[in-house]
Amino acid sequence: MDGVKHIVAVASGKGGVGKSTVTVNLALALSAQGYRVGVLDADIYGPSQAQMLGVKEGTRPQAAGEDKFLPLEAHGIKAMSMAFLVNTKEPMVWRGPMVVGAFQQLLNQTQWGELDFLLIDMPPGTGDIQLTLSQRVPVAGAVIVTTPQDIALLDARKGIEMFRKVNVPVLGIVENMSVYQCEKCGHEAAIFGTGGGDRIAAEYDTQVLGRLPLSLSIRELADSGNPSVASEPDSPASQAFAQIARQMASQLSGTDNQQGPTISFSE
Repeated sequence: MDGVKHIVAVASGKGGVGKSTVTVNLALALSAQGYRVGVLDADIYGPSQAQMLGVKEGTRPQAAGEDKFLPLEAHGIKAMSMAFLVNTKEPMVWRGPMVVGAFQQLLNQTQWGELDFLLIDMPPGTGDIQLTLSQRVPVAGAVIVTTPQDIALLDARKGIEMFRKVNVPVLGIVENMSVYQCEKCGHEAAIFGTGGGDRIAAEYDTQVLGRLPLSLSIRELADSGNPSVASEPDSPASQAFAQIARQMASQLSGTDNQQGPTISFSE
């Protein structure tokens, strides 16, 4: 994709693990570190980035030529989502081919401009959109979001295996909801278990990019359209997102999405 240096898929095997919240805060952390960042909400059925970025209902992108449109901008990052094009209160009762077509239009017909990172907030699972992305776009890497819970790890493994099958490197694991700290007494409890991120990272020879707490403020700020990194940049959660962003960026430094030709010699 012209002008986009690195495309990174933020994925999970199942819903409800905080993948979209991680995506938006990771994008904001990269932007705070001086990178030009875009976010594509690839969850056609349940887009959430519009609300997390504070984009008002009914805001529509502007046309740019005959078959292009401009991304919306919020908190210093560019964004595109199905929520910008339809009434979000109406369900998307579409079959697979229609969903794939919509995803390709959002990706390819958005005039992204010059970006260092385009983060794609993937839908749950390992279906049509995941395959389309890996086959049609040079993806630099994938970040897998999971909770320490064994049930979540089962599906996270499937996500890692899928990206391996299509030759997309897994940059690392983000363990979300790692520990809960009581706001009144300070007691910590590993509600979803412990060590899940480490186990799956060791199993697939990757790394844990970071651990995030189960925090009321992270949820409240994302719901209000002012994610943690934008609203509370000095909080422990925001510092954790910043560390994850630095690790991800360091892995991709010096790499190029554009693959050269393959040359072979034979007698």
